[in-house]
Amino acid sequence: MATPQELRARKAALAEALPGVVLDRGDAMPTLIGRHEDFLIVTGLGGSAHDVGAVTGDQGHVFSLGGAMGAPCMIGLGLALAQPKKQILVVTGDGDLLMNVGALATIAVINPPNLAIVCVDNGHYGETGWQKSHTSLGVDLEKMASGAGIRRTMTAAQDADLERAARFIREGNGAGFVLLRVKPTEPPPFKRNFDASFCRDRFRAALLG
Repeated sequence: MATPQELRARKAALAEALPGVVLDRGDAMPTLIGRHEDFLIVTGLGGSAHDVGAVTGDQGHVFSLGGAMGAPCMIGLGLALAQPKKQILVVTGDGDLLMNVGALATIAVINPPNLAIVCVDNGHYGETGWQKSHTSLGVDLEKMASGAGIRRTMTAAQDADLERAARFIREGNGAGFVLLRVKPTEPPPFKRNFDASFCRDRFRAALLG
């Protein structure tokens, strides 16, 4: 088991080793999400929940998962179908999405116009010791989303891409997928509320408006 100091050193080295990856997740997410009240937001566990929480605070229109790896996209799909007049944003991670990559095919076939997915890709499994994920080894999740049939996809890897990505998740008449490539650094600090019943009821109240 690595010590906290060893993990920090490992992550610093990894951040230097990823060619062409310049975005810091804590800096990129506020620009990408913009006015967060425009969405009902579902996040994955770990880093993506922190990414969103640092932007939105502890708000009722955000539902962050814990211990449900692979579930965010399908929960977002169900929510988009149940609430067609609301804009649904799923923010997940590369490891999380790889756990249930077949979800992209189902989303492509149904193609809800009010669903956008942002996959924060740092190329590592941040919750289990910073092992490399498949996206550090050549797997391209945007190409997989496109190959699954999602017609609106893009990769944001530079500062100049973020404003386009912010428009992208709000526009269009079909499901959208954004691959946000970031350095494998710590997500921003955010103290999550893990009271599942409270968060469920609060989200339902926000959903019903």
